[in-house]
Amino acid sequence: MNVHHLELFYYVARHGGISEAVRNMPYGIQQPAISGQIIQLEEFLGVTLFQRRPFALTPAGEELYRFVEPFFGRLDDVTQKLQGGTAHHLRIGASEIVLREHLPELAQRVRARFPRLKLTLREGYQPQIEAWLEKQEIDFGLTLISERQIPGITVLPLLSFPLMLIVQRKSSLKSAEELWKLDRIEEALITLPAYEVMCRNFQQGLSRRAIDWFPSIEVSSLKLIETYVANGYGIGLFLDVPRMKLAPEVRSLPLSGFQPVTFGALWRGKLTPLIEAFLETIKGRAREMSA
Repeated sequence: MNVHHLELFYYVARHGGISEAVRNMPYGIQQPAISGQIIQLEEFLGVTLFQRRPFALTPAGEELYRFVEPFFGRLDDVTQKLQGGTAHHLRIGASEIVLREHLPELAQRVRARFPRLKLTLREGYQPQIEAWLEKQEIDFGLTLISERQIPGITVLPLLSFPLMLIVQRKSSLKSAEELWKLDRIEEALITLPAYEVMCRNFQQGLSRRAIDWFPSIEVSSLKLIETYVANGYGIGLFLDVPRMKLAPEVRSLPLSGFQPVTFGALWRGKLTPLIEAFLETIKGRAREMSA
């Protein structure tokens, strides 16, 4: 059997499908390439290794996975042992703004201690990052955190961010309180998806004021909220993040009496020296931002 085909099959079986395997391969490979090579392996063996939809290993696939898993599953452990007990590869999940504005500088600081540092970065928000940690697809997450406890995952709160609204600079609104006095808020509300903790906190605050105002536009990042507000699509729910500069076309309206959100770090299992180094660097950045 082609050993490379076996490696691809291992990742497909471990992560429950070809598309998931693509996202978790330690090197770049496209979905059609994996599909084609898995088909070659099945043709060589004369068996079907898994059902595609929904994904499920066949008896032959389960037998082959039991055979290859002890080898491919321990490659990271052997790598770490041969490198002197210190891992140099870290998979991080974080929001777009964290990856763009903060991680490059933090990684440079950590690289001073770990010159062979290799990073795999995945952009996502709280529910995705928690799911990736649970499935061990990332080692470390930086995101807003909720009160929900996840077995096996450690959560370290780092910063608290107040909620605020952003409006077009030419808007006549001077404060959020002007909105609360209206019989009905006609302006469209632009937010992250409703399951995000900042949206839940905002809706809870509105509920306490007996106000109904639900999202008209849901987007995937704070940057997109800013973009749509700047182009006149409505009012955006935003976070008051220290040192974050808003676009010239928008301005902020502070929100009083709304529960802030907490930003923190999440990881699974024991701390490695590499994760410890990142944590210390992140704590330093958090202290700088708080000041």
